[in-house]
Amino acid sequence: MHPCSLRIPPSVPHDPALLGRAKDGDHDAFQQLTEPHRRELQLHCYQMLGSLHDAEDLVQETYLRAWRGVEDFEGRASVRAWLYRIATNACLNALASRASKRRVLPETHGSPSTDMPGKEPANDISWLDPYPDSALDGIADESLGPDARYEMREAVQLAFVAAIQLLPPRQRAALLLRDVLGWSASEAAKLLNGSVASINGALQRARALVQKRLRGGTAHTPRPPTERQRALLERYVHTWERADVEGFVALLRDDVVFTMPPWRQWYRGREAVGKFFAWTARSGGPSPFRLLPTAANGQPAFAFYSRSQGSVWRAHSVQVVELRDDSVAGMTSFVRPALVEAFGFPPHFNQSPQST
Repeated sequence: MHPCSLRIPPSVPHDPALLGRAKDGDHDAFQQLTEPHRRELQLHCYQMLGSLHDAEDLVQETYLRAWRGVEDFEGRASVRAWLYRIATNACLNALASRASKRRVLPETHGSPSTDMPGKEPANDISWLDPYPDSALDGIADESLGPDARYEMREAVQLAFVAAIQLLPPRQRAALLLRDVLGWSASEAAKLLNGSVASINGALQRARALVQKRLRGGTAHTPRPPTERQRALLERYVHTWERADVEGFVALLRDDVVFTMPPWRQWYRGREAVGKFFAWTARSGGPSPFRLLPTAANGQPAFAFYSRSQGSVWRAHSVQVVELRDDSVAGMTSFVRPALVEAFGFPPHFNQSPQST
């Protein structure tokens, strides 16, 4: 739990004059009222939907709905709470219209594999996206309410987002509103059009499932890599770019996990992950990969580029790396080239590029 003195609840008053101008059709006034909340709303939609692209779309829909409905906004709640109501309901409506209500990672689909991946990915499954840390800039933990149980960077970790995706949509919303945003039970009940008792019941069930799924039962606050870990990451890049199987395996924990959506296959343990690395990095020849550092979900990450022929390096994937102490505990490679561009990198390059 966080001290109430450090939190700003969702009932912070707005500027009545600015709201009045917005209600009179002044779009500039509307933007001044609403734009400060855009990034936190996008994060909220990402946590609800598990998709970076869908989150961006739903935020756009939220702002369109808000602009169309600003005349009816009476100002009893804050603009921020009003926007969260619109965004949360838009996400719930979007989820209700979909056959799949959640986005997942491969480890939720069966046991670890010892076989190499097939040629065709499993595009029939809705896979979870990573979230760029650059999109977290400007979102402060001080925006959370007094009942928040998670800090902002705890609640964006890949393991946490994957866990809450397993919840039914209303339970997911209840947990985000209460434990991540720190809203009161009555505020959450009002937004979700339910009773306080029903919200508390949904929250208890949601907490139990999330604690069961998270390693150790709780989310951990991500910390910047230590000097030793930064050196570890440099060696990690070196092993990929030099196809150094022995060096790569030496960096791994015994219980390391490697996944690569949209492929179902995932691998656990040094031997299995080392075998996959030898296969994918084409041991004995030049590596087909170049890695550019970035950050995702509060964790170290890399934009991967591949080269099959010629001198052009093309976007391949975004890989999120989990470090524990001084070794690599997990790697999730999101093999979707468009994500590389979403992280601010070019789709291809001939020489070493700079991120935008």
